[in-house]
Amino acid sequence: MPNEDPEYTVINETRNTTVANRVRKASTSATRRKGLLGVTHLDENAGLWIVPCEGVHTFFMRILIDVVFLDRNGRVKKIRPNLRAWRMSLSLSSRSVLELASGAIEESGTRVGDRLIFTPNRENGPAD
Repeated sequence: MPNEDPEYTVINETRNTTVANRVRKASTSATRRKGLLGVTHLDENAGLWIVPCEGVHTFFMRILIDVVFLDRNGRVKKIRPNLRAWRMSLSLSSRSVLELASGAIEESGTRVGDRLIFTPNRENGPAD
């Protein structure tokens, strides 16, 4: 059975940079609630795209994360780099949130106003 939520590659269209290439989508109540809780290491090219979402918390988290708030069109509304444990961040005008490894925002040059594009990664190809 194919995975309902494929991994995505996230491109910053404005700056022509790759933000991350292994981003999971959290679109169900259960996956949004769990988020990155329990994760002890997040690879620099990995992340979680939470849809819909206007705010996140890092209660009980063990890692620093970069947080990008996006509107319906993928425009960056707010950025919170290096968000530590036991913090909250909100952007009530946002439609989704991208959680990334700490440093990913700086590495990709992403800024407020940039447009991000989410492209599903290809599976290993069609079954024979």
